[in-house]
Amino acid sequence: MTRDVLLVAAAALVDVDGRVLIAQRPEGKHLAGLWEFPGGKVAEGETPEQALIRELNEELGIDVTEACLAPLTFASHAYDDFHLLMPLFVCRRWEGVVTPCEGQALKWVPPLKLRDYPMPPADAPLIPMLRDLL
Repeated sequence: MTRDVLLVAAAALVDVDGRVLIAQRPEGKHLAGLWEFPGGKVAEGETPEQALIRELNEELGIDVTEACLAPLTFASHAYDDFHLLMPLFVCRRWEGVVTPCEGQALKWVPPLKLRDYPMPPADAPLIPMLRDLL
């Protein structure tokens, strides 16, 4: 069975207290109600970094530069109808105030508490990497 590969870039935004931002997928979206690292689909012609800069501005109203995105790891997960490939970047610096621009719920969570929030199958395996880093 062949599945299309969907490239999505995600960020672990880390605040001054070492907490990580997670966002709840809104109703009407695939995997609604689950918590995830912010980010989104990489458009044709974009690099993952460019997509992440665009998505963080659209979703959270913040400005991030490529220099502030540090690649950490990636997820590769087969869903029923597509295969997700998702690089995860750590970001500790941005301009602006994190705001839920798309009506999504947001939470700043200590890395050791991330497992308390149900996440999509592709996001959950990234938690140990963040716990070890932070």
